[in-house]
Amino acid sequence: KQIKRTHAKHHTAEATEAYYQRYLKGVMKNAAAPVLLELANEVDFAPSLMARIVLERFLQEKEQAVPSKTLINSMLRDPSQIPDGVLANQVYQCTVNDCCYGPLVDCIKHAIGHEHEVLLREMLLEKNLSFIAEDQLRAKGYDKTPDFILEVPVAVEGHIIHWIESKASFGDESSHQAYLQDQFWSYWNRFGPGLVIYWYGFIEELDCHRERGILLKDCFPTDIVTLRHSMA
Repeated sequence: KQIKRTHAKHHTAEATEAYYQRYLKGVMKNAAAPVLLELANEVDFAPSLMARIVLERFLQEKEQAVPSKTLINSMLRDPSQIPDGVLANQVYQCTVNDCCYGPLVDCIKHAIGHEHEVLLREMLLEKNLSFIAEDQLRAKGYDKTPDFILEVPVAVEGHIIHWIESKASFGDESSHQAYLQDQFWSYWNRFGPGLVIYWYGFIEELDCHRERGILLKDCFPTDIVTLRHSMA
């Protein structure tokens, strides 16, 4: 929230130029010092985003043209591509010391997300629940799909479940509202009621759409009722 709120002021032409000049002066005094990282911490901005600002300004001066986002992203992922050894080291220091933004954090988020999807798949198989995975649904032409659709619905805590979505994060109010708008209600419209698992917990008050068809849990449910059990 803080980054979103202050993002614009750090990207004005004046701020960009000031940061770039401070970077040049800093590395001129001591090229080995973490100039960019210290600058980011001083102005309370994400180190990876500060590195992006200075890298973009450096490339603009070098190429006499606005660099493409693709090029910048590629250099942030692999600083060895940056045609200046000192700046490459400064950018690397920023990306490895940023806990919220940057290519390293993106990799960690992706890996943790994938790990929990695999975990959920194993739990579904263990319970002998028949399902269709997201990649299979995409192959069939669906655009917005949950991680797993149950071919035979189940009941959890008295609520029918047609699909399950895995979220390897904490469910806070702002992210949950965004997920509802962008994903969960779309799933509900297409496939019916479903379950969202926030593996790292969620704010309890957000679990307020059960009667409408979206159930929140922080673990795989242990009290699943299948059609077979109901008939028995």
